[in-house]
Amino acid sequence: MTTDRELLQRYAATNSEDAFAELVRRHINLIYSAALRQVNGDAHLAQDVAQAVLTSLARHADSLSRRESVTGWLYTSAHFAAAKIIRGESRRRDREEKFMRETLIENAPEADWAKIRPALDTAMHELKESDREAILLRYFENRQFAEVGAKLGLNENSARMRVERALEKLQVILTKRGITTATALGAAISANAVQLAPAGLAASLTAASLTAAGTGTFTMLKIMTATKLQLTLGTFVIAGAATALVAQHQTQSKLAGENQALREQLNQLQADNASLSNRVAGAAGPASRSDEEHNELLKLRGEVGLLRRQANEAQAASDQKVHTAEQSLAAASSAIARFKANEAASVNAMKEVGLAIRIYEGNHGNQFPTNVDQLKEELSGANEIGGIDLYSFDFIDNGPAQFEHPNMVELRERLGRQAPDGTWRRIYGLTDGSVQTAASFDGNFDAWEKANTYVAPVNQ
Repeated sequence: MTTDRELLQRYAATNSEDAFAELVRRHINLIYSAALRQVNGDAHLAQDVAQAVLTSLARHADSLSRRESVTGWLYTSAHFAAAKIIRGESRRRDREEKFMRETLIENAPEADWAKIRPALDTAMHELKESDREAILLRYFENRQFAEVGAKLGLNENSARMRVERALEKLQVILTKRGITTATALGAAISANAVQLAPAGLAASLTAASLTAAGTGTFTMLKIMTATKLQLTLGTFVIAGAATALVAQHQTQSKLAGENQALREQLNQLQADNASLSNRVAGAAGPASRSDEEHNELLKLRGEVGLLRRQANEAQAASDQKVHTAEQSLAAASSAIARFKANEAASVNAMKEVGLAIRIYEGNHGNQFPTNVDQLKEELSGANEIGGIDLYSFDFIDNGPAQFEHPNMVELRERLGRQAPDGTWRRIYGLTDGSVQTAASFDGNFDAWEKANTYVAPVNQ
């Protein structure tokens, strides 16, 4: 069997893809398993670690070709790469929280809230609608200013000013009523205005409301999260599955309510049917019955036939509703599955391009490629991977800084894609070899890119 040294020497000398592929096949299980243990079982992070290790192997093939075996080197590299990626994930979350969240004062004392609570709703309705909406979004729903702005059609700074002016007006209204607080009004509202509803209340009220409404039209509930969606591929898959399950639960609850109402109607019709049948049987008497009795008998028989027809129509309507709902749910589930499959294919394609970039840089003195055409050799001339057009990716050259800052964006999808739940998704490749998926309510990803891209400090 060809040794690791021979494979490395062949790759270092001729850029043999076959030699490198054999090294990958030989050691991928070791690398992936070591990475998986160190990232707490996160399969997608483990893939990122494996990619980083193999990228490093390609870059250092020449110096490593003096080793008889690279098993130990790969194992140690996986350990350090996993630690680096975990640190990077932690820093990324910290940056996002710092960028997207505003510090709120901790829970206001109970005494302040006791004074505010009886007058809050009346005072809120003395504000004009736009001011009331701003306070509701910021302090009742605890949204960040960026989200408030997106809801009100404003940028983040304008949303902040709108909220502050509205809060000042509310403070004036409460002060006129003799209500003052020792702590910030916004903090008091944020901490106490919205309480958790009892567990299961939403589901029970949904079913009861749909039953009472008696509507037969099935609609797919759009699930929109109220916080920023920072998604890797793994979390997006979970989110998509959660959307489908919630939609299925809503559909089943609605159908259960409708079917219960139809069953009650059918039972009533059957009871009336039986009653009339008994009356018909009792009305059948001697042949000498009067014309009046005969006419009554014919009338009862007609009513029995009508009730039977209504019962059959009710049963058919119930069956049709179930069939229509099942078709709608199947179509929605299919759309989610197609979107998830395309998302996974795009992530894999971007990882392949990222690896090709690493190899290209190693062969061209750390020069960054600016388009797919320059990677023809590394990509074996492919224009697409897994059905994904590689020309749909933008290349972002960050210069020398990309080797020092692993969180810089070097690849991104040219256009975002709208998910079945109504939100927008866009995939990014970072200089550390990882791939991340960002989400947006309106297709604007400027905030995400600002929070996840290294910005060089300005020289003073």
